[in-house]
Amino acid sequence: MTSRAILAALLLASSTGVAAAQSPDQAFAGKTITIYVGYTAGGSYDLYGRLISRHLGAHLPGRPSVVAQNMPGAGSLKAANYLYEVAPRDGTALGVVVESAALEQALANPAAQYDAAKFTYVGRVATSNNIFMMWHGAKVQSLEDATRMPSLLAGTGPGSIAETIPKLTNALIGTKFKLISGYPASTEAMLAMERGEVDGASSSWAAVKVGKADWLREGKIKIILQTTPERTPELPDAPCLGEIGNTPADRQVFALYASGSAIGRSLIGPPGIAAERIKALRDAFDAMVKDPDFVADVQKINVELDPLPGSALAALVEKTLSIPPAVRDRAIEAFGR
Repeated sequence: MTSRAILAALLLASSTGVAAAQSPDQAFAGKTITIYVGYTAGGSYDLYGRLISRHLGAHLPGRPSVVAQNMPGAGSLKAANYLYEVAPRDGTALGVVVESAALEQALANPAAQYDAAKFTYVGRVATSNNIFMMWHGAKVQSLEDATRMPSLLAGTGPGSIAETIPKLTNALIGTKFKLISGYPASTEAMLAMERGEVDGASSSWAAVKVGKADWLREGKIKIILQTTPERTPELPDAPCLGEIGNTPADRQVFALYASGSAIGRSLIGPPGIAAERIKALRDAFDAMVKDPDFVADVQKINVELDPLPGSALAALVEKTLSIPPAVRDRAIEAFGR
């Protein structure tokens, strides 16, 4: 074989190898996908992020490894900003961040350095219900109590539900919560409550009923608010965001935050991922949430499963961003932004 023929054969082999590497059925072969969780370990965002990491790879072309990595900060907006500005846009970087990420952008939170409409929405695992709880020894044991006397709440960052909701209730219904900010996530916030550093804390109902079942059983906490549009069957005695507010405008603001429960615990990616990769990720996600092994894992850790496809999730985000100007202005006024 002449040298020219050898060179041609090598070039043909090389191009064939590239084509195979880029074949749709091998799109993620040999790669590692990282799911960035916007909070520390132990809370529901971490719980769901690791749940997804255990099962998503089995449904992706090329069966890549999938790992979860915690990236706490700014109520998970650090992770959201990272996905938007820095993370690779090839489908190998995904995230589980606060459900109100789009809302924080719409309401001019300076920590939200992204356009939520441009994220890639892969799918939702479950809706969410965040709760506010008071330790049994605290003087405040209800929202009504909180309007009469001050109490200390653990805050977990400027984009977190743990801080935005108390600021809203202080401004709109006259609660006297004082936020002690700086806790990385609900795990540390609840520990601070247990130690007596603060009177109350916030977490997801899913994380509390799984990780703090003894508190519920022994009456160590009192749930004074849930962040849903309506009271949930599991918490019929705790008021919800959808029922508070003294004026129609204020009730609309609370309803806006309650709508975040529909976005819940979702998987997102950076903007600019190629269309074929988005399809592969969404198809894998949709297959994962129906997989008997995944469903069994959900049941084992005793969390909710209420999936939604990525396209429908993206539509929910678009709706969130389309806030009526009067409601937006009232919310921004409440936050003093």
